[in-house]
Amino acid sequence: MAVLNVTNIGKQFVMHLRGGIRIPVISDLSFRVAKGECVVLNGPSGAGKSSVLKMIYGTYGTEMGHIVVEHGETAIDIATADPMTMKQVRRRTIGYVSQFLRVVPRVSARDLVAEPLIANGVGSRAAAERAETLLLRLNVPDSLWGLPPATFSGGEQQRINIARGFITDHPLLLLDEPSASLDARNRQVVIDLIREKKEAGVAILGIFHDPDVRDAVADRLVNVAAFSLRNRHPESAVA
Repeated sequence: MAVLNVTNIGKQFVMHLRGGIRIPVISDLSFRVAKGECVVLNGPSGAGKSSVLKMIYGTYGTEMGHIVVEHGETAIDIATADPMTMKQVRRRTIGYVSQFLRVVPRVSARDLVAEPLIANGVGSRAAAERAETLLLRLNVPDSLWGLPPATFSGGEQQRINIARGFITDHPLLLLDEPSASLDARNRQVVIDLIREKKEAGVAILGIFHDPDVRDAVADRLVNVAAFSLRNRHPESAVA
């Protein structure tokens, strides 16, 4: 059984400040992601790839279709799930590495990485040790672990972001450009982390503009451009 089953989903944006103009983005997109598989959303910038990830994570609404995830012993349709259910799904089932780290004032890099484990009941010391192990693998100097990442470089912040996303054991992991802002050494670390997740049976859905990373981890490509409506609407650039 697929961990994620996406069926005929559609999305449009409503531009309230422009008279309620509706901008179609995606229509009738379907695919599955199984355990231990990395499926890559492929297509040019503006095709709607990140929008698809956000629909699956529940931060964007879905106007049509179904997004069914295997949540423990239950199948949950993200397209119709209520906020409380989505909170539980994000805690236990869906991990997400976005393009940008959400920096929390006065919270150290170590604590940001460890927080998802602590939220799932792992002790603070054990969570901190696992966080430090990942930070070491991602070549974040230990001199930075106790500092808030607000003033870190873009590459350093992205490595904190990756560590935070990979530290948990979510059955489904969404990756939005995880290798962006990274040098070759750290891109290889990300490839290794993805391969380890696959070997552990994690289902991965990702976006990779770096062809070397994409080719190293992808089992299948989904051509999002074939289901994209944005290029047919000039006003879509504002979305």
